Amino acid sequence: MSSADQSATPAKKGHTWIRLVVDYGGMATFFVAYVTRLRLVATHAGLGWTIAAGGHAPADITAATFWLMVGSAVALLIGLVVERRLAPMPLIAGGFALVFGGLTLFFHDPRIIKIKFTVVNTIFGATLLGGLALRKNLLKKLLGEALDMPEDAWRQLSLRYALYFLGMAALNEAIWRTQPDRIWVLFRGPGELVLVVVFSLTQIPFMMRYLKTSEPPPPPTD
Repeated sequence: MSSADQSATPAKKGHTWIRLVVDYGGMATFFVAYVTRLRLVATHAGLGWTIAAGGHAPADITAATFWLMVGSAVALLIGLVVERRLAPMPLIAGGFALVFGGLTLFFHDPRIIKIKFTVVNTIFGATLLGGLALRKNLLKKLLGEALDMPEDAWRQLSLRYALYFLGMAALNEAIWRTQPDRIWVLFRGPGELVLVVVFSLTQIPFMMRYLKTSEPPPPPTD
């Protein structure tokens, strides 16, 4: 291995970790805050706030939403500083987290942040389908530098990811409307990550049939 290859490998690994932070930093912060019951508590003097965790306070989605907003903002800032750019999909998901999170805190209604996942995934799925209808493959524009595949393969892969996003939106609606909060949080936390990894792994055999490179791209995320 040349010295150039050796220097590129750590950089690539570092880039992978940054992508994970940008894509999942907000959601990871939300999950940890919900499980640990992390919250802001007014001081006795009423002149400020302090951070508390655990105790007898119940797990609260609304309280955890504040930390979702903080985590999302920090993750986007890290991506901007390190990569000198904001990737479209994390930017959209992070922006919606800030907007829906703010509405959740303002109205103190956890249903708003639950609907955010449905809205974002529906937008992603509908955008991919709309691009295919207009003969513009948006997934290829996002991942084209990492993959070299024929147009027909890109169309099939885009359709599969569009259906995946729409399926996740429908699943989110079913879970938050029928299950207790803790089940929905598990779905949005580790559950979503497991599902996207499993789905992406099922696409690898398809991509390997058309790839002219040996490395599949990272999966798109919300």
